[in-house]
Amino acid sequence: MTSPLFETTHPGEPWPERLGPGAVRLHGFALTEAPALIAEVARIAESAPFRHMITPSGHRMAVAMTNGGALGWVSDRTGYRYEPLDPLTGRPWPPLPDCFLRLAQDAAAQAGFAGFVPDACLINRYQPDARLSLHQDRDERDLSAPIVSVSLGLPAVFLWGGLKWKDPTRRIPLVHGDGLVWGGPDRLRYHGVLPLKAGQHALLGEQRINLTFRQAG
Repeated sequence: MTSPLFETTHPGEPWPERLGPGAVRLHGFALTEAPALIAEVARIAESAPFRHMITPSGHRMAVAMTNGGALGWVSDRTGYRYEPLDPLTGRPWPPLPDCFLRLAQDAAAQAGFAGFVPDACLINRYQPDARLSLHQDRDERDLSAPIVSVSLGLPAVFLWGGLKWKDPTRRIPLVHGDGLVWGGPDRLRYHGVLPLKAGQHALLGEQRINLTFRQAG
């Protein structure tokens, strides 16, 4: 990993915030691209509809999900894994739109991870009270590649923990257009999302969309 150059920004411009040696919050990073990203999410969902997956223990996930890219993350009674075909339709997942790929690569580069080439984008849809339990992202083959996350719609509170489940967590507010990148020594930190508060967003209404890019294969 190389150290990114953090320049002083003017009010209203995107700016980076270091959260750890390999973690950066990119305030307002995707604001300009947000309408195009939301349109692409709708297009992907037409081919691969949002669904509430089942965990290996049999619980229904509160967050609705779909995927784009060569691989998609799935969960069922047999476990967590990446699959090239959507189990709901039997077809390949929709390809990553160019704007998704550019955004993910730019975010990774700004955080010091040049050469990031995602092959999976998990698309999570949060509605009021939906939450994501504290967990690690460790189903990817290459854990040297970072995770790139982009928030759209309603604000959320991101839980940023340590390398052990019982480590203290920090609450990080995320708003529409924010990016979050973590890798290197921070790659296996536990993280989650607190229950989404009700609200109304101009572009997405009563929901939050989270794009999470991974190099899974």
